[in-house]
Amino acid sequence: MSTSQQVDPLIGRLVDGRYRVRARIARGGMATVYVATDLRLERRVALKVMHGHLSDDSVFQSRFIQEARSAARLADPHVVNVFDQGQDGELAYLVMEYLPGITLRELLKEQRRLTVTQTITIMDAVLSGLAAAHRAGLIHRDVKPENVLLAEDGRIKIGDFGLARASSANTATGAQLLGTIAYLAPELVTRGTADARSDIYALGILLYEMLAGEQPYKGEQPMQIAFQHATDSVPRPSVKNPGVPEQLDELVLWATEKDPDERPSDAQEMLERLREIERELGIAPLPTRSSPAFETRALPADGGGAGATKVLAGVLPTTADLTGDVSDTGPTEPDNASRLRRRTDERRRRGAILLALVLVLAALAGAAGWWFGSGPGSQVPVPEVAGLTFAEAQQRLEDAQLTAVETRDTSPTVEAGRAIGTDPEVGTRLDKGEEVSVVISTGPAEVTLGSFEGMPLSDAQAVLDENYIAYDDAENLLVYSDAPADQVIGLDILPAASEERVDCFTGCTAFQGDTADLIVSLGPLPDVTGKPLAEAQQTLGEADLDVTVAEEFTAEVAAGTIIRVEPRAEEGNWRPGDSITIVNSLGALPDVTGRPIGEAQQTLTDAGLAPNVVDEYSDSVGADTVIRVEPRAEGGNWRPGDAITIVRSLGPQLFPVPDVAGMLRDDAVAAIEAAGFDAAYGDIWSVAPMATATGTDPAAGQTVPAGTRVYIQLTLTG
Repeated sequence: MSTSQQVDPLIGRLVDGRYRVRARIARGGMATVYVATDLRLERRVALKVMHGHLSDDSVFQSRFIQEARSAARLADPHVVNVFDQGQDGELAYLVMEYLPGITLRELLKEQRRLTVTQTITIMDAVLSGLAAAHRAGLIHRDVKPENVLLAEDGRIKIGDFGLARASSANTATGAQLLGTIAYLAPELVTRGTADARSDIYALGILLYEMLAGEQPYKGEQPMQIAFQHATDSVPRPSVKNPGVPEQLDELVLWATEKDPDERPSDAQEMLERLREIERELGIAPLPTRSSPAFETRALPADGGGAGATKVLAGVLPTTADLTGDVSDTGPTEPDNASRLRRRTDERRRRGAILLALVLVLAALAGAAGWWFGSGPGSQVPVPEVAGLTFAEAQQRLEDAQLTAVETRDTSPTVEAGRAIGTDPEVGTRLDKGEEVSVVISTGPAEVTLGSFEGMPLSDAQAVLDENYIAYDDAENLLVYSDAPADQVIGLDILPAASEERVDCFTGCTAFQGDTADLIVSLGPLPDVTGKPLAEAQQTLGEADLDVTVAEEFTAEVAAGTIIRVEPRAEEGNWRPGDSITIVNSLGALPDVTGRPIGEAQQTLTDAGLAPNVVDEYSDSVGADTVIRVEPRAEGGNWRPGDAITIVRSLGPQLFPVPDVAGMLRDDAVAAIEAAGFDAAYGDIWSVAPMATATGTDPAAGQTVPAGTRVYIQLTLTG
């Protein structure tokens, strides 16, 4: 580690409670760049920390924040992604995509000049990224090789959006400025103004440098280079490199025209011409690799599952009743012999009955002995033990003269350590002392859930049902998104055993009995941009959104038409019940430039603005006439209620004519010119340097505009 790394106080610091600074990778005039770890998302990022003298500047900070937001809205594979921006104490920082690799500047140092194919490949990518920026209304203002990143995996991206614009309130000089001056458009040198065509000029210089191996203008001082940009025409790169095709020569000349109106209007127009050249030359950009922002890996399937416990029901044998019915009929009137025979028969019969009864009683006694000794009468039913601990269940089974054996199984409903049931089941009759398996719960079974990405709600619910995961349709979070309606776009698991929510949208491990919270798409939010105000209000109202209307002046959108929908105050998707702000166009701001000050004030007041007046001398605009309207301090469109500053002309500034009476001719001339006037005297005095001034016309002390011709009245004395 270098000494500078060791003494850098930010190394190892946790910025904003989220970004752990690991190492410094670059330092520039406005910021230092570190590689850091985003602890929340567990990824490497580039952390750009503004220098203290800039982060303390409120104007710089406001512009920096505005431009960072603009850059973050860009979605193009050739633009470095901006993830976050914030302030941690004295640190103003920007979090960007970390791209290991080199810059185009390093490649140029190594190769000096690039091949035509290399040049086309890099220019195609840079123009694609800048085209996205220009479409979004963002001007880079600092296009140079240092800001073109060549990643190790072959991706080409342009970075540092917003920093050049944000730093425009500050001035750099000397060697620090050279890197930017070399790509500075003439209008920036002469007028200090820039638009998309200024980026095009810088691209033209960049293209020249890749093809020729050097910049078109050189100088020891920044202003020498700036002067050449403002006055000279960029030469053809083929002068330095004869292998450059004529089409690329012409593209360089077109992009570097001194008059912005003669250049491509934006990066898209220049990109279209470049691709025509690619077809004409039969050269295609080299293929580049791109890697996805993240990779979803399938979790391994569960290798086994607990088998179901089978309970065999016991069947008790049944017994039939033993009944006997002996009926006896005899003659109605027997004689003596008959009576004797009858009595003998009755005694014999009674003996047989008694014998039969003794035999039956003996059989019953034997059956009873078998039933209660070794038959079903000796068995006991399995008692209920569900919900008991094993010790409690064991005691209950011992009381029933049965032996408890512990087994274990999962259960989504029974607390771990409590009995689910028995095997055999409750009520089964068993011999005394027989073993009964007491099934003790180990808690819910672990289940592996796959990805829910792209899954309709009904399919997701079926998966949850199969795995005994609870959910409540009334608790689903419904949001507007680009996904089709009724598609699941998020799913969290709330474990029954803890309060920590688990993101399970791309798959996770859960337990039976856990609860799922689902985020379900309502489809895209209705697009009301460009719609009439009333139609937009009705459309969003029908989408169950609370609509607030803001108003702005703009010449780009017709009055009464929606300019845009303001972003949601909190992060995340729009959802029913949200308050949503739509911005309605009031048409163009009234143009009061060149109008009398009173009329201008009334016009702007009638438009709902609060005009402030500042005065300024002007050689070209008459007194009490509006010179201009100052730009809005916060940027963006003017809105009703804004304080607006109009600049009133005081006419030309007047200066007093100095008193030169008594001075020699040349001294009087020097005094007049030092006061900002044009000194003159009669031709006859041209040969009389010793002539003495007696007065002036206009007279001494009279106030006149700077540059006024003052005639010196001379005389010769003695």
